[in-house]
Amino acid sequence: MQALPLSPTTPPAEAAPAPHADRFKPARAKPALQQAGALPAGPSRLNRTLRWFAFEAVPPLLGLALFILLWQAASLYSDGLPGPAKTWAAAVELFADPFYDKGPNDQGIGWNILHSLERVGLGFGMAALIGIPAGFVIGRFAFIGKMAAPIISLLRPVSPLAWLPIGLMVFKAAGPASIWVIFISSIWPMILNTAAGVSQVPKDYLNVARVLNLPESKVFTKILFPAVLPHMITGIRLAIGVAWLVIVAAEMLTGGIGLGFWVWDEWNNLNVEHILIAIFVVGIVGLLLEQALVLLARRFEY
Repeated sequence: MQALPLSPTTPPAEAAPAPHADRFKPARAKPALQQAGALPAGPSRLNRTLRWFAFEAVPPLLGLALFILLWQAASLYSDGLPGPAKTWAAAVELFADPFYDKGPNDQGIGWNILHSLERVGLGFGMAALIGIPAGFVIGRFAFIGKMAAPIISLLRPVSPLAWLPIGLMVFKAAGPASIWVIFISSIWPMILNTAAGVSQVPKDYLNVARVLNLPESKVFTKILFPAVLPHMITGIRLAIGVAWLVIVAAEMLTGGIGLGFWVWDEWNNLNVEHILIAIFVVGIVGLLLEQALVLLARRFEY
């Protein structure tokens, strides 16, 4: 028999690669332009810094500059409104000695800030001690949640200052009445956010706890608290904003030492520069409180 010729399209058999042959392959040469330094390997540190400055730092600076320009323009067309330069000079003089004490009705702005923070801390602390556990109970037990729903719906929309006469009647003093207003106005965000977080815990977790016969204390520490913590901190952030917002108005009505009373006293003295300074102080302190709670939320995020 005559042997059949091999097809010209049949590829020749390839030899099996030797073991560990990749170790002996020469390194791939870089392009000539990259070797010469004409093409950078990636964005340099200077480029990253410029990009960050352009997209992160420039917009806030432009916003502040626009605000100052509008303020200056408004001061030019208003006889009683001081401009940024005059307000800055008054602020430098005011904060040169913020803790002077010349009697109960004449104290530095530092003492007024500390007294306002003290009242906010007391009212907010009591609201947290009562509101957070109440939120857990309301969210955990449906029957109690239905009982509390009409009371919360009725009292939550009430203006905080409407509670001030009740506090004056009960406590017979302006200081405790201001703390009462802070308490009653900051308790609702903590109750509602905590209860909402408890109600959103997956039912499978609670079913497993029921199958394992976990006591209620273990259910709280191992399941509810870690899951509800983000909602709870959100309620705390909202509550501290409301508390700091209300304290100025409450102190305007009750008097004594505090930022609210200081603003009202400066208005009676027709010192508009100090009123503007107090507005900025209230905003800066509120911003610092908010940022502190944001850092706390990031630290305890589950």
